[in-house]
Amino acid sequence: MTDGVVNKGDVMNSAPRTTLAPLGGKSAALVEFITTCLDDSKGEEIVTIDLEGKTAIADAMIIASGRSRRHVGALADKLIKVLKEQDNRNVKVEGQSTGEWVLLDVGDVIVHIFQPEIRDFYNLEKMWSAERPDVGQV
Repeated sequence: MTDGVVNKGDVMNSAPRTTLAPLGGKSAALVEFITTCLDDSKGEEIVTIDLEGKTAIADAMIIASGRSRRHVGALADKLIKVLKEQDNRNVKVEGQSTGEWVLLDVGDVIVHIFQPEIRDFYNLEKMWSAERPDVGQV
C-alpha cells in the first residue's frame, strides 16, 4: 500500500498512514521500514512527522496506536525484534512495562506507540507538527 496502489485485501487490513511533512535524507528508509513493520503488525493511525529544523534529537517521529495494552506491547516487541535483526540497532525503550504507551529511540527516528486515549491526551501530532514561530514573532 505504500506505493499508492491499494489491493483489494489491503482495504480492511491496512492502517491509514499520514505524513505531516516530507521526509528526506538518510532517515527516509528507516521511517519506511518502521511504518511498514507497524502496519504489518496492525498498528493503527500511523503518522510520520519530519522533525528537521524543529529539534536536534531526531530527524523524524512516528506515532501509532494499539487497541489495548497487550497490542501496544506486542507492537513494541515486534518492532524491537525486527530492528535488532535488521542491523543490530541499539534500541532504547521506555514505558513498556505499563502497556499504555511505549517510546522507542532508534537514533534518527523516535517511535511512540499509544493506546488511543493516551495518544489523545498527549496530542503529539499537534505539538510537533506546528510551525515554529520566527525569532522576532515570539
